[in-house]
Amino acid sequence: MTIVEVESAGRSARDVLDAARRLVDPALRAAVDTLPASMAQMAGYHFGWLDELGRPAHTSGGKAIRPALVLAAAEAVGGTVDDATAGAAAVELVHNFSLVHDDVMDGDATRRHRATVWKVFGRNAAILAGDALLTLALEVLAGFDHSAMRRAMRLTNATVLELLEGQSQDTAFEHRSNVDIADCLAMAEKKTAALLGCSCAVGATYGGGGPAQVERITRFGRRLGLAFQHVDDLLGIWGDPAATGKPVFSDLRNRKKSLPVVAAMSAGTPAAVELSQLYGRKAGLSDAELAHAAELVEAAGGRAWSQHQAEALLAEALDELEAAGPTAGGAAELTALARLVIQRDH
Repeated sequence: MTIVEVESAGRSARDVLDAARRLVDPALRAAVDTLPASMAQMAGYHFGWLDELGRPAHTSGGKAIRPALVLAAAEAVGGTVDDATAGAAAVELVHNFSLVHDDVMDGDATRRHRATVWKVFGRNAAILAGDALLTLALEVLAGFDHSAMRRAMRLTNATVLELLEGQSQDTAFEHRSNVDIADCLAMAEKKTAALLGCSCAVGATYGGGGPAQVERITRFGRRLGLAFQHVDDLLGIWGDPAATGKPVFSDLRNRKKSLPVVAAMSAGTPAAVELSQLYGRKAGLSDAELAHAAELVEAAGGRAWSQHQAEALLAEALDELEAAGPTAGGAAELTALARLVIQRDH
C-alpha cells in the first residue's frame, strides 16, 4: 500500500496530536514531580500547568509534535504506543530543555502567549531549569525497563550533542557577515532536524523495527525536520503574533540569519543588498524598518524559496517513509503529522 493510498486512513493530525498529549502528559507530570520543588515549579510553569505563583493553570504546553512522531513511528513498525510512551516523554523533555535555554540566549520575553521562564524566574534559574529537564529526560529513559532502552539513550545523547552544536552555530551566525545557505542548512540539520529524526528513531526502535526500517524512518524525520525549520523561519517573519505567541517580525528584530533571510541576502539583487545593509546596522530597527525588511526578504525571493524547499523536503520525507514499508495506520498518522508541519500557520 502506498502513502497516497493510506493518507485518508486513520485519525486526523489534530486527533493524533491530542491523543499523544493525553498519553504523554501523565508521564511528563509524574517525571516533573520528582524534581526538587524549585525546579518542578519552573517546569510546571513552562509546560502551562502552573502560573507564576505556582497555582494550577491550564495554558498551552505546546503541540506535542515530537512525542506524536515517537508514538506514530512505533506503530509504523508494528509496535504499540505503550512501548514508546516513555520515549515520547523523554523527547518532549529534551525539546523543552532546548526551548527554555533558547529563550534565555535569544532574550525572548514571550512563548506560547506567556512570559518566558527566564522573564518570570530570572536567567540563572531558567538555565538551571533547562538543565533539570535534560537530566530528567535521560532518567525517564533509564527508568523504563525495555530492551531498547540502551539504544534509545544513546540516540538521545547523540542528538543532544547535535542540537547543542546547531545552537552554537546559530549563535555564532549573529556575529558573522558571511553566512551562506550551506551554513544555514547545516545548522538547521543539527538544531532542528536532528531532534525530529531522533523522535522517529526512538519510536521505531521501541516499536521493534529492523535496522533498515529504523534508518528510513529516521531519514523521514530529518527531512521533515528541515521542512519544519523552513516553515518556522517563515513564521518568524510573517507569522501572526496572535497565533505564534511571539512579537511581529521577531526574527528580523533579533537579526536572525534564518533560511529565508540568508537566501534573500544571497540573491545578488538590489533588494538583497539593501537587506544586507539593514541587517548590518548597529542600531535597532524601527517598526517601519522591520516591515520594510520583510518586504525585502520577499522581493529578493527568500520567502518563495523557503516555501518551495519545505514542499520539496516533505516529498522527500514521504518517499523515505514509503520505503520503510510501514503499517497502514502508522503511515497515515506520520503522513498527517508531516502535512500539518508544512501547513501550520501558528
